[in-house]
Amino acid sequence: MGETLALVGNPNSGKTTLFNALTGARLAVGNWPGVTVERKAGRLRAAAAVTLQDLPGTYSLSPYSSEELVTRDFLLNGDPSKVINVVDATNLERNLYLTLQVMEAGRPLILALNMIDALRGRGRTINLKKLSYALGVPVIGISALNRTNLDALVATATAKESGRYPYPEYDPRVESAIGMIAAQLTAVPVAERRFDAIRLFERDAAVQQAVALTAAQRADIEQTIRTAEDLFADSADAIMVNARYDFIARVVAMSVVDAGDFVETASDRIDRIVTNRWFALPIFAAVMWAVYYLSIQTVGTLGSDWLNDTVFGSWLPGIANHWLTAWHVARPLQSLLVDGLIGGLGAVLGFLPQIAMLFLCLGILEDCGYMARIAFVMDRLFHRFNLSGKAFIPMLIATGCGVPGIMATRTIESDRDRKMSIMLTTFMPCSAKLTVIALVAGTFFPGQSWVAPSAYFISVLAVVGSGVFLKKTRLFEGPPAPFVMELPAYHRPLLRNLGRSVGQRATAFVHKAGTIIFLSCVGLWFLSNFNWRLQMVPQNASLLRDLGSLLAPVFAPLGFGDWRATVATVAGLIAKENCVGTLRIAFGPGNFAAQLRSAYAPMGGFAFLVFNLLCAPCFASIGTMYKEFGQRKWTLMAIGYQTGIAYLLSVVVYQTARLLDGAIDALGLVFLLVALAAILYGLVLKRPRPSAAAQLA
Repeated sequence: MGETLALVGNPNSGKTTLFNALTGARLAVGNWPGVTVERKAGRLRAAAAVTLQDLPGTYSLSPYSSEELVTRDFLLNGDPSKVINVVDATNLERNLYLTLQVMEAGRPLILALNMIDALRGRGRTINLKKLSYALGVPVIGISALNRTNLDALVATATAKESGRYPYPEYDPRVESAIGMIAAQLTAVPVAERRFDAIRLFERDAAVQQAVALTAAQRADIEQTIRTAEDLFADSADAIMVNARYDFIARVVAMSVVDAGDFVETASDRIDRIVTNRWFALPIFAAVMWAVYYLSIQTVGTLGSDWLNDTVFGSWLPGIANHWLTAWHVARPLQSLLVDGLIGGLGAVLGFLPQIAMLFLCLGILEDCGYMARIAFVMDRLFHRFNLSGKAFIPMLIATGCGVPGIMATRTIESDRDRKMSIMLTTFMPCSAKLTVIALVAGTFFPGQSWVAPSAYFISVLAVVGSGVFLKKTRLFEGPPAPFVMELPAYHRPLLRNLGRSVGQRATAFVHKAGTIIFLSCVGLWFLSNFNWRLQMVPQNASLLRDLGSLLAPVFAPLGFGDWRATVATVAGLIAKENCVGTLRIAFGPGNFAAQLRSAYAPMGGFAFLVFNLLCAPCFASIGTMYKEFGQRKWTLMAIGYQTGIAYLLSVVVYQTARLLDGAIDALGLVFLLVALAAILYGLVLKRPRPSAAAQLA
């Protein structure tokens, strides 16, 4: 069995970028915590027998969130041959805190000092030899982004040396307390006593439960801790934190040759504007408008129009009809291939250029570092509504797909905030929902650039409004979890990262079209072309019409209460792209856009967009929600809440438009007033008094 190397580091230290460079993998890279939420394994390119484990980013081995527990458990119980600790050279002091904790655990360690090239513009020089001497571990200066000095890192990591080093020594008074506690751990192996002693000194609950101690030993340990607390006039965990930072200060003083005065970098100057208290949100709104304008209205539309009108509109149907007729293929099979598969799949794949353009724009914003600033800006907004800024990170990730977005909620320490974030994350417009956005914007509002970005901001408003309401309930009451995040320096996006990101996401979109949506199109074609007697009939006499007509009255107050839009909405539960494909199949041959405009009012189409944007997500996301909640009750509660919010907002959108046009009827007015009353009640509902359990939490 070959060696196993563990890759650990703070969030945003370049750990996943290094993993990709060393293994040739193509994991997602992002400028925020939560990109890696589970262990990922890969083989080293330079040594195929060596396995590299990419562990979730963590600031400490005193974990609070679930992904930090994954890292700690693997380091302590997975027994890696060596640990490669990726340290951000531009934030040496903070990153070394985790380094000391790994050293306390006694794991063979190599320090990969990343972003060493970024120090040149910061007036700081680090002497790697002195840093290595001060810590007693090998230190290799690298740039994972530019793949600088990675050969030296691999050579050091795969060398046969044991990688052992002396433990870091802290304040003599702290060391005395640790030694006295270690002396009580007679049942613990000698190599593990110091680490367990430190954790017991910090009153780590997991270690307290794991270590076998007699009542007398526990009493002696508690007395030692209380004596130290009296001596330092501080809590035990704070004593250890201060001891580590004192050690780090000595290391930095020895190894940082030229710290100099503070040098304002280009990133600092840009941040003065883009994170400004007054300018940040307008700039963000302008940026997102530009992203959707390029994707939906201009550049992306050129490719989508060509695919929809030319490739799937005339070329492929014409070629297929010609050859299928020449081969005397039966009419039902010919209809399945042309109307069902080419029509249904084409209606979805036609939006691929717009989706690829959106991915490219978002990839540029992510890779250059701007999206990390948005998380920082939104934290200020979220905290005003008693929400955790950490909740916005999963929502950013969910703009690609809801599944990894839901999984990224593991970075949130508070169980209440994590569950609430799982409920709200899928409000964001993922790539599948973009097909609905593009369809509605292009069909009902051609040339109006506000429609597509409005979907993004409606999602944000739904999140904020939901946070205001949910935080007032006993299920989610309590202060939000604090949000700490390192803002990376701005840099030029790498073409290979952008190409990989766009390629992976576009491929996933096409793969879904070739599997889930393909099967859906076959089933929907059958339902839309046959009746209960299995006779081939027009769509208006089909099984699909009968089934859709049962639910259609429910959606009448939303402006799309006919069977076609109803079955499209239900089919969206399988995959949101099905909304478009189902509509195309249900309307049958003809000018699709003209058919939609004749069937629905423009604001009815917009209400259709709002409902499918916010309602229950696809089955894959629902399954991930169930996995993260761990309970069916919470999953059903989340689905019900999402669908309820979608319904209320869609009613408000459509009926308000009718009211302004003077076309609203008495029933529509009743629905509008009830929906507005429900929303206002949720927003102004008084917060209950915190329960005793919540106060203790």
